[in-house]
Order: sequence, then C-alpha cells, then structure tokens
Amino acid sequence: QVQLVESGGGLVQPGGSLRLSCVASGGISVANGMAWYRQVPGSRREWVATITSSGSRAYGDSVRGRFTISRDNAENSVFLQMNGLKPEDTAVYLCTELTYRYWGQGTQVTVSS
Repeated sequence: QVQLVESGGGLVQPGGSLRLSCVASGGISVANGMAWYRQVPGSRREWVATITSSGSRAYGDSVRGRFTISRDNAENSVFLQMNGLKPEDTAVYLCTELTYRYWGQGTQVTVSS
C-alpha cells in the first residue's frame, strides 16, 4: 500500500523553527524526487519546495532562503527544515512524489505568538 506520512508540525512563535518529516512506503522511493506543498483552508495548494532525483533543489519565492528540503534515501524520508517562520507560513504541509499521484494527509504548522 502506497503511503506518505508527514510529521513534525506544531505551534511555534514567529521567528522559530520546525523540521517536518515525510516517510514514504509502498513503492515510492524518495530518491526519485519529492516535493512539499502547503494549503490553507479555502485557498489553493501552494508549492513550497522540490528535490529532484539528481538532488537539485528549488523553492517557492515566499520560502526561499528560510526553508531547506533534504532527503535520506536509506530511511526513504524527505524533510523540510523551516527557519524564520512567519504567521503567513501557517498551513497544512503535505509531501508528494513528482507524479503528484500520491499525497500524504499533511501536518499542521501554526505560527503565532
């Protein structure tokens, strides 16, 4: 069974940091490339970051310089290190593979004082 499970979300103050994790199983290999998206209720899903099979990384304009995507092929996991968090980063964060066929359930990140 294909599965993507995110974790690591929570409540953090502005300026704080969080590290999100996404564990893949059931035939998905993070070595093939993965992406993080985020979504606020009532809004479109927003692309956050991508890591390709070659290891190239790309970031959305709103997070570039603050967020870092990485992966551990041995653990079949992808991560999102988020620093300098802002209230506008509040959203449900989801991981996906690069066919965008499979998505996790998401993990809630709330940035508030």
